[in-house]
Amino acid sequence: MMLDVSDLEPVSRRSTAAIVADRIRQAIMRGTFPPGTQLGEVELAGRLGVSRGPLREAMQRLVAEGLLRSERHRGLFVRDLTTADVRDVYIARTAVERAAALLVLAGDRPAATERLTAALSGMEAAAEAGDAVALADADHHFHHELVAAAGSPRLRRMADALLVETRMCLAALQQNPPPAADLLAEHRVLRDAVRDGDADRLVATLEEHMADAVARILGGAPRAGTAGTAGTAGTGGEPAPPAVPA
Repeated sequence: MMLDVSDLEPVSRRSTAAIVADRIRQAIMRGTFPPGTQLGEVELAGRLGVSRGPLREAMQRLVAEGLLRSERHRGLFVRDLTTADVRDVYIARTAVERAAALLVLAGDRPAATERLTAALSGMEAAAEAGDAVALADADHHFHHELVAAAGSPRLRRMADALLVETRMCLAALQQNPPPAADLLAEHRVLRDAVRDGDADRLVATLEEHMADAVARILGGAPRAGTAGTAGTAGTGGEPAPPAVPA
């Protein structure tokens, strides 16, 4: 049976809106636009070199992802974070990464170990260079690789969204990052547990890793329950401090 595909159009290249959404998402993740920041269309369009149509589409995507919030008659703002948000992000991350880790152990452990070893090497290089932002990026990549090695597209999508929110939490709230040596040691244990097929050690270390991150983040969080310094993007204000590792 022949299908009628006459109404289908050729697949276009990646849209401008998707590219703009990525740029803004990265800026939010890195703390350039802290929680509470108002995103002005005119300033952002000028800085990104795009028209306001694709920018609006990109912003609506980020609203749907929960990274921006819309206030009637006021505009769009980077979503504020509460202590409950922080706990919820890490509860969700723990569930997703635990599920992914168990799938990894039931699958191709040598291939997963190789991926994690490469990611760990990136963390070690960043730590040796004393580059906190690069270390945060490498830490992010390690956890991305752990979930990706599970081979579940849905877990991977959920994990990627949660990692963006994690970096928002860290950039806005964390005042006492763990020493790089401790961070590396913890990730070596995760890698070794995958290599050895040790489910109990892998799950326990993941849970401890997430619990420690929550304790460190909330140790520097305001009691009022929200964090971040409000401002307006594109007005020349100082960026937030760089994100630090979980």
